[in-house]
Amino acid sequence: MSLPAFLEGRLSLPLIGSPLFIISQPALVIAQCRAGIVGSFPSLNARPSGMFEQWLQQLGEALTDRDAPFAVNLIVHKTNSRLEEDLALCVKYRVPIVITSLGAREDVNRAVHSYGGIVLHDVINNGFARKAIQKGADGLIAVAAGAGGHAGTMSPFALVEEIRAWFDGPLALSGAIATGRSIAAARMMGADFAYMGSPFIATQEANAEPAYKQMIVDSGAADIVYSDYFTGVLGNYLRPSITAAGLDADNLPKASEMDFSSAAGGAKKAWRDVWGAGQGIGAIRDIQPAGDFIAQLKAEYRAAIAAFAA
Repeated sequence: MSLPAFLEGRLSLPLIGSPLFIISQPALVIAQCRAGIVGSFPSLNARPSGMFEQWLQQLGEALTDRDAPFAVNLIVHKTNSRLEEDLALCVKYRVPIVITSLGAREDVNRAVHSYGGIVLHDVINNGFARKAIQKGADGLIAVAAGAGGHAGTMSPFALVEEIRAWFDGPLALSGAIATGRSIAAARMMGADFAYMGSPFIATQEANAEPAYKQMIVDSGAADIVYSDYFTGVLGNYLRPSITAAGLDADNLPKASEMDFSSAAGGAKKAWRDVWGAGQGIGAIRDIQPAGDFIAQLKAEYRAAIAAFAA
């Protein structure tokens, strides 16, 4: 497995904090990077669009070479009208890692490579993985069953095994990862990194309503509903939030098309009114600072590695 040189010595845990729509903002990203993991956020979280440049400036001033690098998520689907504008700012500020979603594009990859950045593309199956690498992505994020937000249906064992049969570059694994032990398991399976999002919703720095954070603490895997109704892409959502929005979680209609500008039906928007989460949230017991949670993950990870070695 080959990792980018600029990551060497800068990570205290093989973990990427996944970009959480609305929730991931500079305070959380800075806390993650200072604790030694890659922090990330979707460019669309910065609204209005001019705020994205302010956030990049803020991160550049707050983080040093001693901290882990940060990443920006770009949705490359045609419904994202800000893609070209946000990509230009990623180039201007030399964002070290760009995470692309919902479509692999050669022009985006070339733009990031022009200044020495790398592109990680998230995929839900081996076919999409091959296409992403063919179009110039540097690494992959395998989004397996149980991941929060837009998620696949494949077992992580099957997905990682199929990708590692032909790809030895950077690979992160996503899907119900919420403890240091599961980070260690991801490494044992062949991934370079774990990719974790939902547990960070229940951190003090997360830009989430208190009720959302508490729902993460109070819920488990049985409270997750898999549906494409809200964006046109299959994803995992918290059943109590669907019910609170006045919808029947067991009888959601299918979406007619992919659309990230609003929720299907226009009234209730995903992740503002209907909250995403992965199946791993049953391991989350408290709302705490991100740094404390990452310290807990490190201790669990070290203990799991020691147990494997024994």
